[in-house]
Amino acid sequence: MNLLLDTHAFLWFIVNDNRLSARALALVASPANRRFLSIASVWEMAIKLSLGKLTVAQPLGQFLSQQLPRNRIELLEITLEHAVAVATLPFHHRDPFDRLLAAQCQAGNLPIVSHDSIFDAYSVQRFW
Repeated sequence: MNLLLDTHAFLWFIVNDNRLSARALALVASPANRRFLSIASVWEMAIKLSLGKLTVAQPLGQFLSQQLPRNRIELLEITLEHAVAVATLPFHHRDPFDRLLAAQCQAGNLPIVSHDSIFDAYSVQRFW
């Protein structure tokens, strides 16, 4: 199965944080599943790092360059289709990163691994 990892799910998986549910951990860790991290999540992490709301052990580029291949996580590009689809989403909330992730899930028929139940409102299959 293909899975899109929400930003927090990616970070919690990488650091083995117990906030990642057992079900989510099993899905992300399974070699049978293909895991994706959106460029939108990279952008979100960069902004949070610059604001002091997130810390990682290394510079972000180095951290991602090591962790993505180590954990067999692929980057999901933001396409024109993804970006324009955001305009058609209902305003269940205003978080631009989550809205883009929802659009990517809808466009690619991707389930998301996320603790955030807002994805349910967008009719995105969510695992937690």
